Amino acid sequence: MNKPIILQCHQLTKRYQQGELDVDVLRGVDLTISVGERVAIMGASGSGKSTLLHLLGGLDKPSSGEVILDGVNLNKVSASKMAALRNKSLGFIYQSHHLLDEFTVLENAAMPLLIANRSVSEAKQRATDLLARVGLGHRLAHKPGELSGGERQRAAIARALINKPAVILADEPTGNLDSKTAEQVYQLMLELNHELQVSFLVVTHDHELASRIGKVLYMEDGLIRG
Repeated sequence: MNKPIILQCHQLTKRYQQGELDVDVLRGVDLTISVGERVAIMGASGSGKSTLLHLLGGLDKPSSGEVILDGVNLNKVSASKMAALRNKSLGFIYQSHHLLDEFTVLENAAMPLLIANRSVSEAKQRATDLLARVGLGHRLAHKPGELSGGERQRAAIARALINKPAVILADEPTGNLDSKTAEQVYQLMLELNHELQVSFLVVTHDHELASRIGKVLYMEDGLIRG
């Protein structure tokens, strides 16, 4: 039985102006992600992978085409509704963890719930549970600068999952990690996918990681080529 679609885009384009030049980064991308599906996107630098991820996550607007997240057309919502939908339905994991250095690991992980005006006690309890789940229960009071690279990435994964998102968008999530830590992060992503039916869209240069994700798509010259 086919699973429901959670994220899709139709004929997505993105054009940037550089001086007198128009640069077409995306040239009509179609993509569909189902509930619980794992998809990897590979391609050379400059092929449009990160740009696509930004558009799918509502972090940038397309030049044309549409993105539909959980049944909502992102072209047709206000900036405030976009932010609320992004906070509710999406989690983001980057090669650089983007944790806030002045806050503890617990505070970083709880941040999306606090932004969504959930109670401090609820946010901290869920963050505590998730951080324990990713092996950081003993690091709650530490600042990001006191963690290893792998620990920071696991903290970022906990933060990405705090709102129980439908989709995780990951841009080179293991790019700065050694092979052992990268394997731990991959196994964690796999477990969360199975247990919570979170969909994963992962941009990566790592052929081994991509092959293990499941479905692999290739981007070339702003288009997905299956």
